Amino acid sequence: MPVFGQILGIEGTAWNLSAAVFDRECISLYSKPYKPPSGGIHPREAAQHHASEMKSVIARVLEDPALITGVAFSQGPGLGPCLRTVATAARSLALALDVPIAGVNHCVAHVEIGRYTTGCTDPIVLYASGANTQVIGYLNRRYRIFGETLDIGIGNALDKFARSKGLPHPGGPLIEEMGRKGSSVDLPYTVKGMDLAFSGLVSAARESRAPIEDVCYSLQETAFAMCVEVTERALAHTGKEEVLLVGGVGANRRLQKMLETMCEERGASFYVPEMRFLGDNGAMIAYTGKIMLESGYSLRVEDSQVNPGYRSDQVEVTWRDEDSLREVRRPLLDEMEGARGAEAVVDLTPDSAVKKRFSKGYREKNLDRRLIAERTRAEARLIAHARRGGVPTPLVRDITSDTIVMERIRGALLRDALDEENLAEAGRVVGNLHNAGIIHGDLTPSNMVMRGNTCVLIDFGLGLASTEIEARGVDIHVLFQTLESTTDRFQELKEAFSRAYNRVFPGGADVLEREQEIEKRGRYL
Repeated sequence: MPVFGQILGIEGTAWNLSAAVFDRECISLYSKPYKPPSGGIHPREAAQHHASEMKSVIARVLEDPALITGVAFSQGPGLGPCLRTVATAARSLALALDVPIAGVNHCVAHVEIGRYTTGCTDPIVLYASGANTQVIGYLNRRYRIFGETLDIGIGNALDKFARSKGLPHPGGPLIEEMGRKGSSVDLPYTVKGMDLAFSGLVSAARESRAPIEDVCYSLQETAFAMCVEVTERALAHTGKEEVLLVGGVGANRRLQKMLETMCEERGASFYVPEMRFLGDNGAMIAYTGKIMLESGYSLRVEDSQVNPGYRSDQVEVTWRDEDSLREVRRPLLDEMEGARGAEAVVDLTPDSAVKKRFSKGYREKNLDRRLIAERTRAEARLIAHARRGGVPTPLVRDITSDTIVMERIRGALLRDALDEENLAEAGRVVGNLHNAGIIHGDLTPSNMVMRGNTCVLIDFGLGLASTEIEARGVDIHVLFQTLESTTDRFQELKEAFSRAYNRVFPGGADVLEREQEIEKRGRYL
């Protein structure tokens, strides 16, 4: 493979214009952020800022143009006017210097600079920034999205609240500072499998009459606990042993501490890049462009259009060595005595499964107690309701405030038995579940057990009763997203599930159409 020397990288997806030169390390890095006079980011004003400052920002890092062997730029996702300004500058430089050009996915660049600077190899990544909140993991030459926000990014959520209280942009640091003086108030907590939503949380925080210090404290504690929970769920599902935090919101010390605590409790390793590589920066574009070019990637200037909705799972990862990744062996269901899942420990006897929810050290105590009690009661009710609707579930034998004793289900988890026949059976069962007016809430292959030819649904802890098409669409979206993240046979398995789901559920076609709409919704808002 070719070896490239100095690569110039230009980042400008939103508010921060940044450039860097990378060789064997970051040689130089300089940023000139756009600071709106009031309110949030105005795309055209930000683009005008980038255009006016581009020459001086690049001049600060470009000591000897003759040493540049490639130019990389942030191709997306991002704000269209900002992306186009950066791409125009990158094309001009590549043509003037007669060097190749690399269009870099902004999200993937965050991951790669994080892996490079921390030394982690195969992490579950929490990408928390202004406009993006995603849980990402690597599989089969793609960075797969296990879960993400269904509405706005965590940073935008914090900024919206801050603006409503007259606080300047960016709001996150001020919320963190004010929250240190606050105490707990109840706010909505919205996790749907490995996806999450912040709009309801922000609305409730804005309308709260509690002291602003208390609202800041609880807004931060609730939003971050949601992020850590979905990260832990992906960690438990995949069996990986590393967590990497990237993105501008990752600078928050409380979020870092919560993730660190979760990893300590699970025996995983936690990594976070140093501050200059954590938020949007030119070094991450330069480094990722370098490893892309060295892997044989090439991009013609005429094909260098920007992509404001560019998702990380659309990038073919040509630069990672598949053979270097350790094979993770996950225990079979019958080996799981005392196994710890994402939110509970399951102890097995010959005929019973005792599921006990445990306190999370990273969660605020009042929130933790509330979630444990609510989810335990709701799970027992929904299991019984589903059984009455003809859905195979464990038989509940006893319940306390944090524990459910139920029938032991023997068999293989669907995640370890992925074939078309089993997915068809899963589609039939989920169709009956939705026909009974129940949303599972965490519909992943880890929560389906194949008992012979029958699919048994387990773990209704995030479930609810609903006949809304949106809720049903999100339910199936969680399953499809997890499948796509864990197998290279996704399309055929998805089709097998969908055919069976349509056969048993009269509204199946409308739900599957809504799932496609959910999948296509842009996350860069």
